[in-house]
Amino acid sequence: MLREGDRAPDFCLPDESGKERCLRDFRGKWVVLYFYPKDMTPGCTREAEDFRDHIRDFEKLGAVVVGVSVDPPESHRKFKEKHNLPFHLLADTEKQVVQAYGVWQEKKRFGRTYFGTVRTTFLIDPDGNIAKVYPNVRVKGHVTRVLEDLRALVHA
Repeated sequence: MLREGDRAPDFCLPDESGKERCLRDFRGKWVVLYFYPKDMTPGCTREAEDFRDHIRDFEKLGAVVVGVSVDPPESHRKFKEKHNLPFHLLADTEKQVVQAYGVWQEKKRFGRTYFGTVRTTFLIDPDGNIAKVYPNVRVKGHVTRVLEDLRALVHA
């Protein structure tokens, strides 16, 4: 897993419309890069809606929000449309970015072991360095916490 102070690995992935988006395209802005397990699931929907509901606050602080999961672009498009999400969802179908960021990990559920995305958020500064890492995110209150930390960093 990457740590605070590390350089955020650059990447390019297709968004919900199939257009390639690269992390370097957001240089000069704060980036809230959040990794989530699966479109249309209850926890992921709640997290996405929380980011949606606070998007103006993030934008006022010069930040963009970007979601990443291993779902394909078509799934992202439906998820984005259904929940009116005003930010890009990137499709890491080859699992290269989840692995580079260390969020593709072994998980256990109902006695079953499998690999999947561990819900994690990275706050990346305008120079491309990781300012804050939120591992094993619990959805309730998470977006508010990220916003408070971003506010403190911007006004430091």
